[in-house]
Amino acid sequence: MDPIVIKGIQLLLSLSILVVLHELGHFIPAKLFKTKVEKFYLFFDVNFALFKKKIGETEYGIGWLPLGGYVKIAGMIDESMDTEQMKQPPQTWEFRSKPAWQRLIIMLGGVTVNIVLGFLIYMMILFVWGKETLPTEDVTKGFTASGIAKNIGFQDGDQILNVDGEPLEYVMDVNRHLFLRSTKTVEVRRANGTKEIIAIPENFGTTMFEAGDMFPLNPIASIYVDSLYPGNPAEKAGLLVGDVLVSFDGKPIKAIGDLRSEDLKAQDSVVFNILREQEAKTISVFPTENAVLGFMIKPKFDFNTTRVDLDLDQSIIEGFDFGYWTLHDYVAQFKYIFTKKGATQVGGFGAIGNLFPAQWDWQGFWSSTALISIILAFMNVLPIPALDGGHVMFLLYEMISGRKPNDKFMEYAQMFGFFLLLALVLFANGNDLYRWLFT
Repeated sequence: MDPIVIKGIQLLLSLSILVVLHELGHFIPAKLFKTKVEKFYLFFDVNFALFKKKIGETEYGIGWLPLGGYVKIAGMIDESMDTEQMKQPPQTWEFRSKPAWQRLIIMLGGVTVNIVLGFLIYMMILFVWGKETLPTEDVTKGFTASGIAKNIGFQDGDQILNVDGEPLEYVMDVNRHLFLRSTKTVEVRRANGTKEIIAIPENFGTTMFEAGDMFPLNPIASIYVDSLYPGNPAEKAGLLVGDVLVSFDGKPIKAIGDLRSEDLKAQDSVVFNILREQEAKTISVFPTENAVLGFMIKPKFDFNTTRVDLDLDQSIIEGFDFGYWTLHDYVAQFKYIFTKKGATQVGGFGAIGNLFPAQWDWQGFWSSTALISIILAFMNVLPIPALDGGHVMFLLYEMISGRKPNDKFMEYAQMFGFFLLLALVLFANGNDLYRWLFT
C-alpha cells in the first residue's frame, strides 16, 4: 500500500480517537451537572451527516468534514451559532443557567482528557515496548559540530558526557536540550581524551532556529544515498542508491547536518566525492535554483541503541516524565511561530500526517497519537474565542469580576474566533501545499 495512504489512514484513525475522547471530556461533566447535550458529533455535519441517531435527548452522528468534532450544549454560544435559542428565557437545564464553576469544569473537560490521554499513552508505550537507550560511551567516534556549535566551543570528535551535570540516557537528545531546555553547560571529552565544560549562551536555541540548524551536534557516521527522485539533478548526474558521500566541494560529510540546502544555494554545481562498492568516484551535481538535488540521505552508525524493559511502576513514572517534557518542549518552541521564519514552517494536515510512520507500526502510531493529543490540549487552551480556552477566558472574567459578558458580545467574539481559526487552517495547509509543490 502507498505510504501516503498508510499515513492518511493512521491520521484519520488517530484524529477520530482524539476527537471522540475530547468531546466526551465535555459531554460527561455536562451530563453530571444535568446540562442538556443536543448533539455529539465526530467530524462536522455541514448541511448533512453520514450517520446520525437520536438516543434520549442527544443526537449522535458522524459528519462528512473531518476537521474535528463537537458537542452542542443547550444554552451555550458555540460554533453552531444558534442565536435563536439564546433569545428564549433561560432554562434550568441549559449551560447558561449553571453556576460558573460548573461551566468552567465542562469547558476544561476536553483539554483535561487530551492531556491525561497523552500521558497515559506514553506510559503504555514504555510498558509494552520499553525504552531505547544510547549512553555516550557507545558513541565511540563522538560527534561532529556544525559552525554554530564550534562558535561556542564544541569540536569534531567530542563525546557528550553530561548536560547540566546529568548524563543523558539517550545521548542523541543533546540537540533537544540545547534548543528547548535552557541548558547552561555541556561537559565533553575531546578526541585527545581531555575533558572540558562548555558554557551554553542563553539564546543559543534562538541561534539554532535562525540558522536553520536544529542538529548542531551529530554522531559521526557514514552518510549514504537512501533514495533518488526520478528526473532530478542527482539522478541525472549518476548518483546511485547506496553511494556513500565522503565530501562535497572538499568539505567532509560525517553527519546529516554536514549537507544543508543553505550551503548549496547560488552554486552552479556541487562536486561530490563518493564511495561506490569501496571504489572512490567524483560526481558533479547541478542543483536547481531552490538548491534541490533530488535525493534523500541516511546515516549508517557503528553503534546500536539498547532496548530496556520497564515494569508498570517504572512505566508510569517515566511515562509521566516523558509527557511532561513533551508538553514543555512544544510550549517552548511555540514562540517561534510568531517569527517570519517560524510562520513559514507552520504545517497543516500534511505535516501532521507526516508524524506517522510510512509503514504500519503500532508503536509509531501510538507515539504520534500521544504527541498530537498533547498538542491539541495546548492549542485548545489558548485564549482564542471559538476554542475552549476562549470560553475559559470569559468564564474566568465572569468569576473574578462578577459580571457576565452579554450574549451579543459573545456572538461577535465567537464569529471572530471562528474566522481567525479558519484563516489559520487555510494558511497552515497552504504552507503544506507550497512545500509539496516547490521543495
